[in-house]
Amino acid sequence: MNSARARAERIGAWLDRSDVDVLAIQETKARDHQFPESVFTDRGYEVAHHGLSQWNGVAIASRVGLEDVRTGFPGQPGYGDPEEAEARAIGAVCAGVRVWSLYVPNGREVGHPHYHYKLRWLEALREAGTASLAVDPDAQIAYVGDFNIAPKDEDVWDMAEFEGSTHVTEPERAAFDKLVGAGFDDVVRAHTPGPGVYTYWDYKGLAFPKRKGMRIDFVLASPALRDRVSGASVDREERKGKGASDHAPVIVGLDGDDGGSKPKQAAS
Repeated sequence: MNSARARAERIGAWLDRSDVDVLAIQETKARDHQFPESVFTDRGYEVAHHGLSQWNGVAIASRVGLEDVRTGFPGQPGYGDPEEAEARAIGAVCAGVRVWSLYVPNGREVGHPHYHYKLRWLEALREAGTASLAVDPDAQIAYVGDFNIAPKDEDVWDMAEFEGSTHVTEPERAAFDKLVGAGFDDVVRAHTPGPGVYTYWDYKGLAFPKRKGMRIDFVLASPALRDRVSGASVDREERKGKGASDHAPVIVGLDGDDGGSKPKQAAS
């Protein structure tokens, strides 16, 4: 998202256009009292936000219920010395689905303390997910957001440009694969096959018109939720125009349990 306050008008317009039921937002860059809550409540959404400073920040907006809100997942590590918690995870139950809005640490540089923090963060997420499914294998869980990892070579415009950089290293990709191996499948890729399907384009160097992008935003679903997925897409159009985020929304459609309504989820 890269600042919810700066893009409040665009968020509202996108909600009107997309008609999604649940929206997970990352990098809001706002404390709780600064978050533009009315953009959502004026449109009939309940909203929960977790922001501790002008950095990071995550939120969930839902018009199908917002229950059992949790900030941070069990075992989530902090950063720094001493370690301090960061606003990188918020979860809530929306129409029976436990939705987590996640902003995975960037890693900065290979070997940097933030890189090792990123790997510890992902391992803790895997452990928390494994524990959740051990308690209830039929739990419907969605890990939604900016993972700051391109799991496959086709997920970046040119692997040579990323030599020695974060997002594509073997340890990062292994951490992502372990999360998938724990039962949380990427439910978007099958509906948006690559190469060249990206969710992020840097603001610098005309990256978007030059198609220099990355696929780093995902919806990872537990087995019970995966079986309900009816489709997925990347709204590349939302990356265009004045005031656009550097990320494009990722949308997943779900079949209703009784064949009725089909709630949708989106990660931005």
